[in-house]
Amino acid sequence: MTSTRTGLKSRPYPVITFVLAAALAANAQVPTPNSQGAQPQRTGHLFPPENLGLLESPDRDAWQKPDQIMDALGIADGSTVADIGPGAGWFTIRLARRVGPNGTVYAEDVQRQMLEAIRRRVSREGLLNVQGRLGTSTDPRLPERAIDAILVVDMYSEVDVDDRVTFLRNLARALKPNGRIGIVNYKAGQGGPGPSPTEGVRVEGTAVEADARAAGLRVLSRENLPFQYLLVLGR
Repeated sequence: MTSTRTGLKSRPYPVITFVLAAALAANAQVPTPNSQGAQPQRTGHLFPPENLGLLESPDRDAWQKPDQIMDALGIADGSTVADIGPGAGWFTIRLARRVGPNGTVYAEDVQRQMLEAIRRRVSREGLLNVQGRLGTSTDPRLPERAIDAILVVDMYSEVDVDDRVTFLRNLARALKPNGRIGIVNYKAGQGGPGPSPTEGVRVEGTAVEADARAAGLRVLSRENLPFQYLLVLGR
């Protein structure tokens, strides 16, 4: 729920390794998060970087169920995983701790401000197994056939409807033969800590399943979370 997937030109983008990314810090700054406790405001598909603090509520562990999500995706010590649209890295650091020093986490976004926020965070946490990756509107530019699990939390709605099948195909291209994609979205028509149901950005699970089938993927499992659902996709 953190990054627009639209409006960017396709061009080669480098991997940004956070432990070596001092040059990036000189070119991208993250404004101070809003501290009013209101729901995140959206401008089109773009989640404003200045509102990243709203994604860090102290009760998020209780309702997000990160361990349940990571277990469903089979994420373990030594796994190679990707966090797509990671915001300020709330899930990224949990993934990094789960996979340990022998694993790798790719944090992919289309906004440099988000990657800079994560760079600072993983530096504070002393995590050396996280790499930033600047993607495009439909392609996260992950290494092919190299990823055990890809996590897409609360940002599927930010992919244009016409681009979602392409987006999923590009994610699938990065998977190892038994790799999995986890799509987490807020349930349509319900409350909770996410965007208002009236904003029109909640995506029905049936729509994601239809996109997955069109992309050559199948639903391996479904998980029910307090305010969200998790669809685990694979080949």
